[in-house]
Amino acid sequence: MSTVVPEHPASAARRLSVIVPVYNEQASLGQLIQEITAGVKGCVDSFEVLLIDDGSSDESWKVICSLSQSEPAVSGIRFRRNFGKAAALTAGMQAATGDLILMLDADLQDDPAEFRHMLSRIDEGYDVVNGWKQRRLDPWHKVYPSKVFNWMVGYLTGLELHDHNCGLKLFRSSVAQEVRIYGELHRFIPVLAHARGFRVTEVAVNHRPRQFGYSKYGVRRFLRGLLDLCTVKFLTSFGSRPLHALGGIGLTLFLIGLCGLSYLGMIWVLMRLNLVGMASIGSRPLLTYSIVSILLGGQVLSLGLLAELIVANTTRDVDTFSIREVTKKA
Repeated sequence: MSTVVPEHPASAARRLSVIVPVYNEQASLGQLIQEITAGVKGCVDSFEVLLIDDGSSDESWKVICSLSQSEPAVSGIRFRRNFGKAAALTAGMQAATGDLILMLDADLQDDPAEFRHMLSRIDEGYDVVNGWKQRRLDPWHKVYPSKVFNWMVGYLTGLELHDHNCGLKLFRSSVAQEVRIYGELHRFIPVLAHARGFRVTEVAVNHRPRQFGYSKYGVRRFLRGLLDLCTVKFLTSFGSRPLHALGGIGLTLFLIGLCGLSYLGMIWVLMRLNLVGMASIGSRPLLTYSIVSILLGGQVLSLGLLAELIVANTTRDVDTFSIREVTKKA
């Protein structure tokens, strides 16, 4: 007789870790903690709030220290300088002790009251619940580029969500253990989780106007997002087999160059036999293009082989699979 050990036992006590990256948000932190407490109260057995000060230049850290003294659930982590949102979220995930993790921004535009709706999707068996700012209260020059970006992410990765950029995300701790983010890949947590086989969905959430501070993102964010999308596409499709991507490009270039040289070789033989009268092949652009194509193809193939060696020697302690549940004898 065998039994199935589920990944998430229904009877287990539920503990929530709320991770909030903070960068010059001193005016909103007090209200944010009140809203988080009200939003999660009664939904979980216990919760903690981790405020990650990402090198703020205002009084944010003093406010965090004060809140940690007055609120037992609040604790803070302070960076030596500004390392970026992905680093702040990573530090929070490493310090989190809950079996559920809620991420949201500190500017009060994300509504903690939406936690109840997102939790209901977790109870349905999903692993990641992404917020969807269905009625977005941002200027048009942020909204329309975001729509294009979200379409591109869905098209290239196969995970179609309305709002990949939404900072409000709820997921299981097992996702944090397997998904590694750096740079600005924090917006792609659902995509990276989906690539590992986790179940991902989205929920329409309330988006509120900014009350304090100013937006810290501009046009450069969109450009960086496109570059990060290329990184995510490569990581999710060829992260463990880079030669499959680079090898195809290298072989194509090599074969194109080889065909060109073969054609010129036949022309040279026919000219030596006086069967055709044509210009010398040494003056033909095709000779240069063919040689360059072969050299580029060889270099790309070499890069692919080097990438395979790097992957083989750096992923020995990293699982390339994800286990959902186990069956064993009773």
